[in-house]
Amino acid sequence: MNAPSPRATAEELPSERRTHILDAAERSFIRAGFHRTTMQDVAAEAGMSPGNLYRYFPSKDALVAGLCERDRVGLSKEFAAMRASGGNFMEAFRELGRRHFNDDMRDKAKLCLEIWAEATRNPEVSEMQTEFDCTFEDQLVETFEVAKKAGEIAPDIDSRAVASIIGKLGDGLFVRRAVAADFDSEREIGEVFAVIGALLKGTVKFPPTPSSSSESAP
Repeated sequence: MNAPSPRATAEELPSERRTHILDAAERSFIRAGFHRTTMQDVAAEAGMSPGNLYRYFPSKDALVAGLCERDRVGLSKEFAAMRASGGNFMEAFRELGRRHFNDDMRDKAKLCLEIWAEATRNPEVSEMQTEFDCTFEDQLVETFEVAKKAGEIAPDIDSRAVASIIGKLGDGLFVRRAVAADFDSEREIGEVFAVIGALLKGTVKFPPTPSSSSESAP
């Protein structure tokens, strides 16, 4: 492990060390899977003693929480930058999709599948994943509302419903990216964004939900 830069302040060092550990945990989970990976494996990958690792992360669940939070913050920053750019919305959105589903992202997709599988057995991990999904959907809704005001997408679409569908499409694309040897990023991302484009133009109509039907009844 490389020694920290002498220019780094004492306050920066814990953050840098946490990032280093999370990088090591990510590599370990991708290589061996969540259950086969031990805290000792992560410590070895990080080039530190297990005792030192436990000072930063007391369990594998804590490592998953750190990875989820890091991804949540990164995704929120990407959406914030897209909202602030004022450029072509659909092109910016497609570029975001390309970054997250291109040929370099297979390991990341495999990590997602590991976390999703653990979420089916572990209530704490399930809660973390639910929080992440809610953040993603909220970021989409906020972004769509900005795009509506700019006249970039149809003004009468149900932003929440569209965001929910896009989340499901993205989950399916992550599974394909992780497991399909014949995954064609350009074609498959293009197919998904053709559907997303139709959703954002308002050409896909949703059936009324039971709650909306009862609200409109006299």
